[in-house]
Order: sequence, then C-alpha cells, then structure tokens
Amino acid sequence: MDPRVSIVLPDPVGQGAATRVAAYDWQAIFDDLNGYGCAVMEKLLSVEECRQISVLYQEEEHFRSHIHMARHGFGRGEYRYFKYPLPDLLGRLRTTLYPRLADVANEWNGRMGIEGRYPTEHAEFLRQCHDAGQTRPTPLLLQYVPGDFNCLHQDLYGDLAFPIQVAILLSEPGQDFTGGEFVLTEQRPRMQSRVEVVPLRQGDAVAFAVHNRPVQGTKGNYRVNLRHGVSRVRSGLRHTVGIIFHDAK
Repeated sequence: MDPRVSIVLPDPVGQGAATRVAAYDWQAIFDDLNGYGCAVMEKLLSVEECRQISVLYQEEEHFRSHIHMARHGFGRGEYRYFKYPLPDLLGRLRTTLYPRLADVANEWNGRMGIEGRYPTEHAEFLRQCHDAGQTRPTPLLLQYVPGDFNCLHQDLYGDLAFPIQVAILLSEPGQDFTGGEFVLTEQRPRMQSRVEVVPLRQGDAVAFAVHNRPVQGTKGNYRVNLRHGVSRVRSGLRHTVGIIFHDAK
C-alpha cells in the first residue's frame, strides 16, 4: 500500500501542515538540536486535533499492533502502532517535517564522518526503507495511566534509521494528568551522563535525536549516545503521538 495515501482527519484550524511547519523559526530549532539534542515546537497541533487523535486509540482498525510495555520490560503503559494508510494529518506532518530535519541529519552525518546522506523527500527515504525490508509503519499512539512510565530507550527498527524523531503531547499537564515528563539522557565519552527534562503543553511537539549526535569538542567533533523516556505518571490519563520517519522490519 502506498504510504502517501491517508485517512482524512479534519483540520479544524484551516491550516495545512506545510503552512504551520514553515511558520517556525527553523534556525532556532536547528540551534537547539545542535546544542541540546532536542527542540520544542510549540502548538504544532490544536486542542481539537489533539482530541481527535487521542480518541483514535480505542479504534483498533487504525493500528497494526498493540504493545503492553510491562510484558517486554519497556516500563508500564501501552502503545499502538498505526498501520498504513496513516491518519491524514499525521501523514502530512511526517512528510512535511522530514525535509527540514533531513538538513540537520545530513549535517550530523558529515560531522560524525558517516558517508551516507538522507534524500530530500520523505517518499524517497521510505523507498529506501522498503527496499531494505523495512515496510511496517512506525508512527505510534501512546497511552499512560497512573503508575505508568517509559524506560529510557531508542526507537531503532532496522539497519536504516533516521536520526531525529518527533513526539507530540496530546494531553494537558496539570489538567489531564500530572507527572509524565519527557526525559532525554545523553551519554558522553569519559563523562557523566547529561539529563534534559523537556516541559511540554498540549499540542507541543519535541524533535529529538534518536540515537547519536555530534558535539563540538576542543579536538573536533565527538559522538554522544542518546536515549529518551517518560517519567512516572502520578495521576490522570496521558496520550502522546510519536512520528518516526523510518519504517520497521
């Protein structure tokens, strides 16, 4: 099935994905990704769009698999991987965000001495994934209740992995849930790990490094290793949607 064909999810703010993505200060986003391994895009989704995506969790026809984290030692909580075709808004955001982030990804590869470069269009990158046997979609919808958490991890599903992904918080902190902070750790050679706690509001997105990123040191660039997770939810119900740009085996 062609991954570019999507289920229509209404766009109540009347603003296309390309328009809203282009409105951000991308130089500031690039600077944050290079400086901290993550960058926040405030209000990427409206409150109504967040609600529309969250309610999909109960509709099994949109998903290819259902994962209970505790069964696999991933933490506590659950998530569902979307199947193709993706909901229209998520598919458009995935396609539109990719070229912006590919610029950073290619710069990172150059600084880390990695020869490969990512194509400018997401459809071409997906073709590379599918040629490598990675054909299963990876965007996912996560659900947490009190006591749930997500252990530190990396979303790598095959030999091909795009080095940046995006998570969008669909619930409102302090109103829908408490706790449940997004956490990013960075393991630095011969140094203690650095922790970044990213404050998000409903509809905010965070772009972050999946695996490695370069850091400028006194003797040139060196590579750091990153993992991300979610701290324990104290109360309420927390939904997040994750946009991963590579497909899985």
